[in-house]
Amino acid sequence: MKNDPNHAVYIRLMRRLTPEQRLAIAFDLSEFSKRLFIEGLRKLYPDLPEAQFRQLVMRRLERCHNPNY
Repeated sequence: MKNDPNHAVYIRLMRRLTPEQRLAIAFDLSEFSKRLFIEGLRKLYPDLPEAQFRQLVMRRLERCHNPNY
């Protein structure tokens, strides 16, 4: 990744942003990742009732949690 010219451009652009702008991007990426995760699960389990689907999402998200933080 260090030799990737696209990565270098990305880093330069990120350094120009204010901390608030970088935080907003982080939140946007987090929300996008969560939506992508949920849509992927829905494709795997299209017929699962909504209540069971929400439980599945929560169980899967719990598995992603790092208890060291």
